[in-house]
Amino acid sequence: MKREEKLQVIEGLAEKFSTFDCFYVIDAMGLTVEQVNKFRKNCADQNIVYQVAKNTLIQKALERSEKCAAYVGAFSGVLKGFSGILFSRDSGRAPGKMLKAFLEVEKLSFPVLKGAAVHGDLFIGAAHLDALSNLKSKEEILGDIITLLKAPILNVVTAIQSGERRLMGVVETLSKASAS
Repeated sequence: MKREEKLQVIEGLAEKFSTFDCFYVIDAMGLTVEQVNKFRKNCADQNIVYQVAKNTLIQKALERSEKCAAYVGAFSGVLKGFSGILFSRDSGRAPGKMLKAFLEVEKLSFPVLKGAAVHGDLFIGAAHLDALSNLKSKEEILGDIITLLKAPILNVVTAIQSGERRLMGVVETLSKASAS
């Protein structure tokens, strides 16, 4: 690969690291061509961008990206061997869920998660795949917060409404008793 080509790859990766909020670094070594094609199709179906690059180019791209420069030290330990990157724009869970499902369906031990950066949080090592595949999206978290905030208000409204009904029942009973 010529120097100009390497610089283009580094710039392209640096732009993706800056643009996408979530990325996973994986090792997909050992997959057959057919399995790689299935994996790429699964990525495309989930709106996940998959790119393979040399480790040194990935590291240089991380260094060039202002957003990801802090990750260089953490990822330098896992950028060995074959590396591919899964980029996800919206969901930190989507690449993990897709990767886990691919492993289960294909009954494989590859691809292996090397590390991930999800909305500023780092996860290094394959042990984090289960946790990453179960992450809630921002929308789900906001929904949970709104539900929690609404609960006390709903309890107060319910208590007021039930007290109103009880008071109306007492007044009605008293009016019937005084009429007789």
